[in-house]
Amino acid sequence: MEMDGLERKAKASGASQLVIKDLKEEFVRDFIFPCLRAGAVYERKYLLGTSMARPVIAKAMVEVAKEVGADAVSHGCTGKGNDQVRFELTFFALNPELKVVAPWREWDIQGREDAIEYAKKHNVPVSVSKRSIYSRDRNLWHLSHEGDILEDPTNEPKKEMYMLTVDPEDAPNQPEYVEIGIASGMPVSINGNDLSPASLLSVLNEIGGRHGIGRMDMVENRLVGMKSRGVYETPGGTILYAAVQELESLTLDRETMQVKDMLALKYAELVYAGRWFDPLRDSMDAFMEKVTESTTGSVTLKLYKGSVTVASRKSPNSLYREEISSFETGRIYNQADATGFIRLYGLPTRVRAMLQRSI
Repeated sequence: MEMDGLERKAKASGASQLVIKDLKEEFVRDFIFPCLRAGAVYERKYLLGTSMARPVIAKAMVEVAKEVGADAVSHGCTGKGNDQVRFELTFFALNPELKVVAPWREWDIQGREDAIEYAKKHNVPVSVSKRSIYSRDRNLWHLSHEGDILEDPTNEPKKEMYMLTVDPEDAPNQPEYVEIGIASGMPVSINGNDLSPASLLSVLNEIGGRHGIGRMDMVENRLVGMKSRGVYETPGGTILYAAVQELESLTLDRETMQVKDMLALKYAELVYAGRWFDPLRDSMDAFMEKVTESTTGSVTLKLYKGSVTVASRKSPNSLYREEISSFETGRIYNQADATGFIRLYGLPTRVRAMLQRSI
């Protein structure tokens, strides 16, 4: 269990009290699902697993600080990473009077080996060793891997490094179909069974994990300016992103989808940069909520050896009409009308060609 030994570790670190809060439902409902609804993806790949987790943790820290009367909070983030910004911007937003203690920036700790030595010297139990110094972040959405051999982008990740997903080569030889029910852009059910947000994600993690879904390797641009290489496992999240986007193909018109996709890039950038409580993200979220009001229905996905493909999609609000799109009928759409449309739509092209021929 991840919580085993935490109190002993806290006391060994000098704490007088350990407070544990169950934030799973809040995390998925109020942080993960809004990002999912927005379609937020950082730099084409990253589904923001760590980025979304920091503000919910920092929010709880501010709440506990108020409960116990603390005037300061602390975090163990390095001085080179993004997390220090994510934590501290949340502290600033929710209680700007709190003092922030950041040991990696203030003490003589230059790297993870220094941190391990410090822990050993002060009898603080840690789970990593000098032989395997992967930096991992795990939550309900994902598991990230950084450091060790991954610091060289020419190195292929080792098979035994992965913890949430089986190797696609070892996944079942038969595909599995899973139906995701969605209401106004938010997942609500699996195979017809309504589930709470955290329960739904947990089930999909197990399903996706056994089919090798959601592995991703990328070199990303950190907020502090440097590039870093990370490997991510996001089995349930990868399934959910595919489901929501496929349903939107039925329920959103072209212009709305284009604007939503453009704003999703900015949304992802704000979340990655730790600006969850920024008024801009809050305003963009209101837009995302409005435009996905009609994104209700279900999507059936086929999972097979690391791949996710759509098998079926349906919505009571679908803008797709077979009687219009079919090649076999023409009662609503008169194909002859296309002639005038093309001539008007192509007018700039014709004028430009006429000009070039006259030169």
